[in-house]
Amino acid sequence: MLLQLREIQKSIGVEEILSSVSFIIEEKEKVALVGVNGAGKTSVFRLITGEWQADEGTMSKATGLRVGYLPQLNDEVSATGTSSSDIEAGRTLYEVLDSVHAPLKKMEAELRTLESSMGALKAVELENALKRYDTLSVGFKDAGGYETESRLKGVLRGLGFNEKQWVQPFGQLSGGQRTRAMLGKLLLERSDLLLLDEPTNHLDIESVAWLEDYLKNLPSAVLLISHDRYFMDRVVTKTIEIEHKKSVVYNGNYSHFAAKKATDRALAEKHFAEQQKVIKHHEEVIKTIRSYKTEAAIIRAKSREKLLAKIERIDVPTQDPTTMRLRLKPRINSGHDVFFAEDISMGFGDLKLFQDVSFELKKGDKTALIGANGIGKTTLLKILVGEHQPLSGKIREGVNVRMGYYDQSHAFDEVSESKTIFQELADTYPRMTQTEIRTTLAAFMFIGDDVFKPISALSGGERGRVQMSKIMLAGANFLVLDEPTNHLDLFSKEILEDALREFTGTLLFISHDRYFINNTATRILELTAQGLVSYEGNYDYYVEKKAALALAQALSQATHPVTELKPSSKEDYKRKKEEESQARKKKSRIERLEVEIAETEESIAKCDTKLATDEIGRNAEAAQKIFEEKIVLEEKLSILYEAWEDANEN
Repeated sequence: MLLQLREIQKSIGVEEILSSVSFIIEEKEKVALVGVNGAGKTSVFRLITGEWQADEGTMSKATGLRVGYLPQLNDEVSATGTSSSDIEAGRTLYEVLDSVHAPLKKMEAELRTLESSMGALKAVELENALKRYDTLSVGFKDAGGYETESRLKGVLRGLGFNEKQWVQPFGQLSGGQRTRAMLGKLLLERSDLLLLDEPTNHLDIESVAWLEDYLKNLPSAVLLISHDRYFMDRVVTKTIEIEHKKSVVYNGNYSHFAAKKATDRALAEKHFAEQQKVIKHHEEVIKTIRSYKTEAAIIRAKSREKLLAKIERIDVPTQDPTTMRLRLKPRINSGHDVFFAEDISMGFGDLKLFQDVSFELKKGDKTALIGANGIGKTTLLKILVGEHQPLSGKIREGVNVRMGYYDQSHAFDEVSESKTIFQELADTYPRMTQTEIRTTLAAFMFIGDDVFKPISALSGGERGRVQMSKIMLAGANFLVLDEPTNHLDLFSKEILEDALREFTGTLLFISHDRYFINNTATRILELTAQGLVSYEGNYDYYVEKKAALALAQALSQATHPVTELKPSSKEDYKRKKEEESQARKKKSRIERLEVEIAETEESIAKCDTKLATDEIGRNAEAAQKIFEEKIVLEEKLSILYEAWEDANEN
């Protein structure tokens, strides 16, 4: 056992933050701390680090426990244990991370000194030196002294730093880069327990995947706060939820927690409803008995009242935030062909982002655009919505397309500073009721009096959520969304996912949230410097298919080193278009055959019905005519079945 919290209570002034938090962290365990924004997750971290002291309850730590803490950082804040002198000294990124190895370097220096001096030592001194050398050697090896350089370089590469950035002064890095650097430093420090608050912020998908594997193999225990459900599913084996200031422990990853919680809540609601039914029955019986107003009736009523009082009342189950519904309905339907892009190339000056990008979007498509940071995903969206002009290529919208575009960088432009959040939506959509406005805002985490906050007092993330809520209500049939889940808590993400899955229009979005992509997208477009690669499926399919392609490429290069597999080009796009055209023709033919088969079967059934009537049974000539008609229909049906089977096989 590394850490144990028992019945922890904490208040700030008169506000109770936590009322009953209990859990245990074991060695090497990977644990997620979840809950709605403001539930008290970061407060738990502050109690563990000693920044805060609990009002009630106890906290037990293993002797000598080393805790590393990465808070959720902004651009100006560095991780705990890292002073601003790192920046002031002008050290390079590599040097800042390498500073964690100072104790090992000191040990190594002493080892080298002993090696060089032992030749001149006398017997007793030599014996002592050898003992010291052996002790240092074992300690150096156990602490990973021989792997420091390879681990350091692996962490830098895994977190997305190229070798040019390694020698860049730390102070010249962006806030997001410094956050990644501080995460890397914590990973190298080999703490017994790592506290990570949103560790995947500022990481692209590839770096997050690397971090998952690194943490799973890390000998340290990890307690993390994250909104990345895919990340939690891959890393954690235990989930602790903070809800209504109390903790509940679930053994399993996030998906297991979500399923178990839903089951437990449904069971609690069932038990509550059953008990309420029993209580109501007792109350009605007591009321009826008392109406008789006899002494015997009064005695019986009092007896039943005692029985009723002994029932241990079940608390009213708390409302599940995910039961909230957000419905997105296009005002008009678009045509089948929604959007068309051909040979789009883009760059700025000498910087070339991508070239020869071609794709189509059909009505009902739900497409995720992914790719490495800086590859130009947002730029491509801006081209599609008309904010940028491409260097070459053309785009075309389909019939009756009504676009809704969410870009958080425009959050300040899309709302009125002088209004409250509620007024902003009410003025934009005057036909909506107060309940409809409040329901929509609640889906984007504006609860209770939050809806009356003035726009001028909102943070950038809050403004982004207001803008998102407006777009969701605009009735667009083509939604273009850039990182729609940023600044949303887990429950709001799930509400948005459900709404987008049921959305009958067309969706194109950028996201680093793989769980959101997996639950929402039916198609993945990966943007690369060479073009666009299309995967017809969700994120899990994309990962599986990409791994298969990588294996095929490796085998091809091993057999034919000059051969190189390339992403989709213009020829691939044209080939795919032809395949899609053939697939549509096949589908159309199958549907026509199925309609004709159904009509023929119905006609045969009518013939059987007629032959069974007394009127036809007494008329031999009419019966013979209907029978011959049935024979012809059955022959036709046999031919139709053969044609249907042939269409499905080819």
